[in-house]
Amino acid sequence: EQWYQRRVRAWQFYRNTTLGQCLEDSLDEMVQTQQITAAAKQQVLLQFDKAMSHSLAQRARNKVNFKGRIKVYRYCDHVWTFLMTNTEFRDSTEGFHADKVKIVACEGNKQEKT
Repeated sequence: EQWYQRRVRAWQFYRNTTLGQCLEDSLDEMVQTQQITAAAKQQVLLQFDKAMSHSLAQRARNKVNFKGRIKVYRYCDHVWTFLMTNTEFRDSTEGFHADKVKIVACEGNKQEKT
């Protein structure tokens, strides 16, 4: 049960993306106009969380290296948060600079390659 609660909290990070916010706004409107129930909204959001997690785990294969100055870091409820300044990001083809960055990382299950 505790593992499931941590997993649900980790999945909910995807709700803060532009796509997640648009979905939640649309669902809120549908609840307000009584097109769906609040319970149905929660089911849709839970399915969205699971689908995003699964899709990124299966499809995201790019590797990005970054280097910067860590101003604040914390670890709470199996979630790392880093606030960084003057950060350089680089992948295999290009790079870019960010003055301020917030990185939130959740613990995941390490999968063995087959």
